[in-house]
Amino acid sequence: MRGWTSLLGASAVVLVAATAATGSPAAKPDANGLRMLQGVNFINACGFSHRRGDDPIVYPGRPGLSHDHTFVGNTSTNAFSTVSSLRAARTTCSRSGDTAAYWMPTLVVNGIAVDPRGATIYYRRKTLAPVRAFPAGLKMIAGNSRATAPQDLHVTFWNCGVQAGMAPTATVPTCPDDRAEGLRLHVNFPNCWDGRHLDSQDHQSHMAYSTRGQCPATHPVAVPAISLIYRYPTAGGAGVELASRGQFSGHADFFNGWRQATLTSLVTNCLNALRHCGRGV
Repeated sequence: MRGWTSLLGASAVVLVAATAATGSPAAKPDANGLRMLQGVNFINACGFSHRRGDDPIVYPGRPGLSHDHTFVGNTSTNAFSTVSSLRAARTTCSRSGDTAAYWMPTLVVNGIAVDPRGATIYYRRKTLAPVRAFPAGLKMIAGNSRATAPQDLHVTFWNCGVQAGMAPTATVPTCPDDRAEGLRLHVNFPNCWDGRHLDSQDHQSHMAYSTRGQCPATHPVAVPAISLIYRYPTAGGAGVELASRGQFSGHADFFNGWRQATLTSLVTNCLNALRHCGRGV
């Protein structure tokens, strides 16, 4: 216990030093450390946009080569998307400045594609050190599209919403109903960046997950932790799978096409100020 307390203290010193160096008005977690970060976030509510067999991260410039994806956020996302094309397009998100692209494999029920009611997207701070806004054009994938066995529940899981009182699971549950508390798929993105590459060959190696509020030395730049949650108008159960095959292949993609000034403001005034900023408009 004494070692962990010392670690928190050292991290607080690093935080103060980083704030002084950058001039950022970041708030300082106190001795409670990670507990102070609970509820520090801003949230987006994003509607369904479109479905397409495109993937501008894995198969850029090659339309129709991917399994079917369901897109929220940017309404123009396709195989040819760029930062410029994304910023010039509209968004289905509650925050007009969020013209980023988000997508997951399409949900299929008894062979029929099911569009989500919408998505809830959390941007959280999970590090003692202040976070930096994603650089324009950053691309990343969370989860394994080829998984045939349960993945780590810290990365992706199914549930039926908080009110259903059901624990997260690697397999598709049967929800109490398909209305207020229908099936949901969660994917949590890594929150540490190597500080150099906007992408990598496997679209994951340039990113990493923090541990106990600290980024690894190989990926020293703390960034917002994105949780992408798709909400479906189905109770789940038998006959449900993903277009990437099976129930275990949950994954999601993010392409940063935010209007950068908006993203930077939210990071500074919400995450680094240790505030909860809600869904916004």
